[in-house]
Amino acid sequence: MILQKLSIINYRNIREATLELSPKMNCLIGHNGMGKTNVLDAVYYMSFCRSAQNPVDSQVICHDCDFFVLEGTYLTDDGEPETVYCGMKRGTKKHFKRNRKEYNRLSDHIGLIPVVVVTPADTLLIDGGSEERRRLMDMVISQYDRSYIDALSRYNKALQQRNTLLKMETEPDSEIMDIWEEQMAAAGETIYAARDSFVRELMPVFQRYYRDISSGRETVGLTYVSHCQRGPLLDVIRRDRFKDRAVGYSLHGVHRDDLEFSLSGHPIKREGSQGQNKTFVIALKLSQFDFLKRTSSMTTPLLLLDDIFDKLDAERVEKIVDIVSGDGFGQIFITDTNRDHLEQILHNSSHDYKLFHVDNGEIAQQFSRL
Repeated sequence: MILQKLSIINYRNIREATLELSPKMNCLIGHNGMGKTNVLDAVYYMSFCRSAQNPVDSQVICHDCDFFVLEGTYLTDDGEPETVYCGMKRGTKKHFKRNRKEYNRLSDHIGLIPVVVVTPADTLLIDGGSEERRRLMDMVISQYDRSYIDALSRYNKALQQRNTLLKMETEPDSEIMDIWEEQMAAAGETIYAARDSFVRELMPVFQRYYRDISSGRETVGLTYVSHCQRGPLLDVIRRDRFKDRAVGYSLHGVHRDDLEFSLSGHPIKREGSQGQNKTFVIALKLSQFDFLKRTSSMTTPLLLLDDIFDKLDAERVEKIVDIVSGDGFGQIFITDTNRDHLEQILHNSSHDYKLFHVDNGEIAQQFSRL
């Protein structure tokens, strides 16, 4: 998938901008806080129907403005044109349209334009709680498996209802509890199977990318941990119902799943340097790109790289740019505060690119090589 043209009106600090984009590499240069990341967030919004930075839609509208509009003109891998429109007025729901036809459900749009985004906040995958790593799995799988989104919705509804029963002062109806536990288990087994398959397929690709970026200096691993591995999920959930009742919430289920990250056989959270952690996360995201390209209707995802070169040595930066510039990747968006740094990287690349300068929400194209 290629984003040929992006129009932005009143989105975060960008009042109005229209970008004619390179099919390969698009670089946004500017100081921190000027709006580079907001451009990437607009691209993300067009894929996921929401901002990556703020879950409240009304808060992405420019201050003192009543609405925002995003519109993208795309070209599929088969050469077919696609247009996507999103608009929202304050106090009303947002409207999402594909080729001028509005969606009945926003979830029907997820997966049409697969996206992989790498940001400085991704270090939370290592330093943060298990919910960050579950969100990573959910975001990728949801882009190619619609049944997974439905299973997540069913599971979360059943979990919420069961937790409500567990918090009751009086003893809850056991038959009603049984019903919600059965629904949790059925949806949970579906979620587990999809996550387990995803991690198994991801592992060798991830290890290859890490080896290439680090020149083979370290080895890395991923281990998926789930209560489903203890036996039938319904039995696991019911086994500790009395304990759950005492604490007032469900202690077991796929909402407690985790991914354990290792570096040379040890937990990376304890052993990894800043550079190693960043290399780990980037390799993980690049392997997701490879995975989505093979599974998401054979559509090449967009790759968004937001200020990723900090804390990396020159050799690793060069390896990353060399990898993403290759034929296996499609359209790329890169932000950086250092124009000289990025131009030096681009000089060594033979691929087309466009360079944009971003200053306080104003975007101007400064250079292109097509």
